[in-house]
Amino acid sequence: METKDAVGALSALAQESRLDIFRLLVRRGPLGLSPGELSEVMEIPPATMSFHLKELSRAGLVTSRREGRSIIYSADFEGMRTLIDFLLENCCSENGGTC
Repeated sequence: METKDAVGALSALAQESRLDIFRLLVRRGPLGLSPGELSEVMEIPPATMSFHLKELSRAGLVTSRREGRSIIYSADFEGMRTLIDFLLENCCSENGGTC
């Protein structure tokens, strides 16, 4: 992961509603939720939810898939792992690798 990609992902998560949406999608797992379900559960207007999902998707933290006439959003676990790996890449390297 490039530093600019990590900054984009962290910036997307640095907003309270988006962090809450992402954490809900992580809990939901691969099943995901539709934007309407997310709006209802999070009590966020649909237009605002759409904006937040676009930002999380652009940051590589959520994916979408079509199921019939619905779009389902899920956490992108590979994107999340890539971000975590980037953050931990040099963990304790100046301490002999002992954390």
